[in-house]
Amino acid sequence: MNLFNLRRNTAALESSVTEPAPVEPQGLSSACLMPSVERPLQQFVRGQGSWLWDSTGRAYLDFTQGGAVNSLGHSPNVLVKALASQAQALINPGAGFHHRGLLRLSNLLCERTGSDQAYLLNSGSEACEGAIKLARKWGQLHRNGAYRIITASQSCHGRSFGALSASGKAEFEALFEPKLPGFCKVPFNDLPALHAAVDSRTVAIMLEPIQGAAGVIPATAHYLKGVERLCRELGILLILDEVQTGVGRCGALLAEETYGVRADIVTLGKGLGGGVPLAALLARGSACCSEPGELDGSHHGNALMSAAGLAVLQTVLEPGFIDHVQDAGRHMRDGLSRLSGRYQQGEVRGQGLLWGLNLADDSAAEVVGAALQEGLLLNAPQPDCLRFSPALTVSKGNIDEMLLRLARAFARVRTAQLQRSLD
Repeated sequence: MNLFNLRRNTAALESSVTEPAPVEPQGLSSACLMPSVERPLQQFVRGQGSWLWDSTGRAYLDFTQGGAVNSLGHSPNVLVKALASQAQALINPGAGFHHRGLLRLSNLLCERTGSDQAYLLNSGSEACEGAIKLARKWGQLHRNGAYRIITASQSCHGRSFGALSASGKAEFEALFEPKLPGFCKVPFNDLPALHAAVDSRTVAIMLEPIQGAAGVIPATAHYLKGVERLCRELGILLILDEVQTGVGRCGALLAEETYGVRADIVTLGKGLGGGVPLAALLARGSACCSEPGELDGSHHGNALMSAAGLAVLQTVLEPGFIDHVQDAGRHMRDGLSRLSGRYQQGEVRGQGLLWGLNLADDSAAEVVGAALQEGLLLNAPQPDCLRFSPALTVSKGNIDEMLLRLARAFARVRTAQLQRSLD
């Protein structure tokens, strides 16, 4: 899909948002679901591009895209065709066998990221688990059994046990104690704190280039370059968790490119599968130390998911695609900045098509609810922050429509706050 077709397809999607959507029967209950996340009552039945339709036929402009998962939007033709074609040929030959998709995707990932080895998994959490395992194995081989990994406060590396233990989110602290030992959390963007935390048992520093769950907090260039320099001087590994920032999200294939740094281990997930479960663990140089039997999973690198990843990656790598992400990202940043000023909100932070808008108070959940009433899907990673992670194919028209609906949501919240103050 070249840039011309991308824009043509996007325009076609915008013109189709008034088409009636199929209506499914109501009355399905969520009583049998284990509690996990808070979900609104809507049941979504169809998606296309930047739009979702619920079972009543109402359209919603989606600027969450599953938390940056649907990198090409909902049900893009290139992904639908790849999955359908692959499903007819081979779904999962078993993790113990080669297949063409596994080899093609692994080779393309290594070639375009400058990595030496790739391993395909199901989720970003699993990729971060793999990074932890790889680092500790490397510590046994090259650093006298060192095993401690320094991570950042408010970081989020996933909810599997090792990834949860590595994360610095305050909400995770009391969960499922005791957690795995061997992790040290220090403030983000604080080089002296990192220097002070390193000791002879330290094997790696593991960071997100942009802390998404913390409220879209980017690393400063000075900080990330300093972290890389520290790792080289001390002979420890640099691990970058690019589960949310990779695969074009930040206006480059990897966010590390925008900082001019190079990690020893990189984790990918979310957008790599374009909406289906797929992640990757990338290793460079001596970090390529895994041996047979140490990383394994029944669905890892299966043919169906590999076909999806290949379709997504090839699309992102096409001429003009990253330019579109950068251009659309600037348009959204500028629009959010204007809106923030008009409604006396806070800072706009981010890169590419990952943005956070800091609010003047802890009303993010209320704004998300008001936006839902306006047919706009948003996410609030913090009580005072909104996060925007639209499809990488999002058009400027979609962005402008989002800004209009967000303005109406702000007006709703302001009216409700005023009413409460009068009661």
